[in-house]
Amino acid sequence: MRRAVILLSACLFGLVLTASATPGAARGTSYTFSTEELIDGFMKTVFGLEYRSWSWQPYLVKKYVGPVRFYVHNHARRNRKPIVYRFIGDVGRSVRGLATTVVADPAEANFHIYVVDRDQYRDVVRRYIYKDPDADVPGRCLVRVVSDSRGISQSAAVIVSDEGDFLFRRCLVEELLQGLGPMNDDPALAHSVFNDRSRHSRFTAFDKYILNMLYHSRIRPGMRPKQVEPLLPAIVREVRPLVN
Repeated sequence: MRRAVILLSACLFGLVLTASATPGAARGTSYTFSTEELIDGFMKTVFGLEYRSWSWQPYLVKKYVGPVRFYVHNHARRNRKPIVYRFIGDVGRSVRGLATTVVADPAEANFHIYVVDRDQYRDVVRRYIYKDPDADVPGRCLVRVVSDSRGISQSAAVIVSDEGDFLFRRCLVEELLQGLGPMNDDPALAHSVFNDRSRHSRFTAFDKYILNMLYHSRIRPGMRPKQVEPLLPAIVREVRPLVN
């Protein structure tokens, strides 16, 4: 019997970043990443877990194996759905092996995105993420993933809308991408949103590499680091044209 496990990643980056960074600040800057850098980034983000887990070994591959069907619940006063829809489409176009769609019926979704104002955050997390009215609520935004050896079956992200465009876009990018599988953060990843010290609020080239590597057909749910690492040099060569 395969047991589904629940994973949670909360965004913990500090207020200092919102004061000095702007959405897309690094746009127009070109970087060339070595194979070693990309493999290191993959191993640091796909294996491990930024925040917490329940009855789960973090050093296993997590990914969707079928279409990711999104439903956006906009509880915030401002309608953020158009921006969320555009980003979902961007991810689907940027990652080979990943199919994304937006569904009209929440019952059909396997990835729910809750857009909230700050005064709604705690209640929405407790009601829809923890399903516990007394739960402690971490972070400035978060994502929850249910996964087993067959892959991710459900994800749910909570994104704060009313604390500035930088925080909204940063949370949207980081939590949606983490909900697709790379759930760990590392402060050494300067060109990635998978780093709470970075100033990125967009889908960076580095992170497009990570997602394309993860959704390569040779990477399967439940694989361990020692199974994955020998495959990565060849996979990097294959995904370079997709990102470049």
